Amino acid sequence: MSHISPFEVMEIQTLARQLEAEGKDVIHMEIGEPDFRTPEPIVEAAIQALRDEPMLYTSALGMKPLREAIAGFYETKYGVKVDASRIVVTAGSSAALLLTFAVLLNAGDEVLMADPGYPCNRHFVRAVDGVPVGIPVGPDTDYQLAAKHISPHWRERTAAALVASPANPTGTIVSPAELANIRNEVTRLGGTLVVDEIYQGLTYGVEPSTALTLGDDVFVINSFSKYFQMTGWRLGWLVVPPAYVRTIETLAQNLFISASAPAQFAALAAFKPETIAILEARRAELHARRDFLIPALRTLGFGVPVVPQGAFYIYTDSSALGPSSYDLSRRIMNEANVAVTPGNDFGSNEPQKHIRIAYTRPIARLEEAMARIDRLGLRA
Repeated sequence: MSHISPFEVMEIQTLARQLEAEGKDVIHMEIGEPDFRTPEPIVEAAIQALRDEPMLYTSALGMKPLREAIAGFYETKYGVKVDASRIVVTAGSSAALLLTFAVLLNAGDEVLMADPGYPCNRHFVRAVDGVPVGIPVGPDTDYQLAAKHISPHWRERTAAALVASPANPTGTIVSPAELANIRNEVTRLGGTLVVDEIYQGLTYGVEPSTALTLGDDVFVINSFSKYFQMTGWRLGWLVVPPAYVRTIETLAQNLFISASAPAQFAALAAFKPETIAILEARRAELHARRDFLIPALRTLGFGVPVVPQGAFYIYTDSSALGPSSYDLSRRIMNEANVAVTPGNDFGSNEPQKHIRIAYTRPIARLEEAMARIDRLGLRA
């Protein structure tokens, strides 16, 4: 536990809730949770299932109809045939990541990952006595791991590399060509590539893709939380190489028994055409929010060296506005009542210079947030 730090963004959310309890109007740009409600077809499917189904434990791998629906979505949306037997439905993508590292790592084995990156990823590795190895990345590679990073950081105990595309906190993606290069390099060195695709579908100006096109030796993590807007339902999935299915099932049986049955029944409606139409309209709204926020932030003095092409985050360079992103974010919270996340949540690669800002609120609220920050006179 000494290696596992509190999740800073949740601490910020707690502070924001305290201000709200005091009657303050806080604009939330800290948390990775858009303001959209779960699409109505998904909600209705859950209600109907609660009336009609007994809600028993499901298979540890997940309900067969849902696994088949996920496989069908890959074929319809991405043109990739994935055997449903390789798909494991999990209690959120967090459980999928924990299962993946538990079956891949022995104590002391290392996992390469980008720094900055999602903080829980390194904690999942630590939880199974692995060693996360953060590789500093910057604007030159869109804050992403590249094939050129793999060999120089690969050591005797390195077992895997983790890539997130689109990524949290940067919103950047890895091109299919570069991802293929990474996979080839990891494979050449005898390791396993793990790809976090939980923001898959949320891309702007570029079509979403999947690492499953690279072959069946890649572990792929996904989620119903982000694109499908089911954060509180706690449901995700994992696509595993065939040889690992039984091991993953055994571990899932022991750790989780099964994912939530009501959530699984609800998710059966996630792939309906009427649901996808809602989700695509919301993706267009997020695109518009991003396009408003980037120039607005630059006007206020925040640097945006890389335009994010996915997720719903902008990883800004705040160094022109103050030496400490932690202190700056607290000032913005306390004086402007706008909640943002300092870089210290995301690794050790110059966290004091960066702030993550989420465009998870309507444009009118984003405009108000920018006006409040502007009144602080930070540029002076």
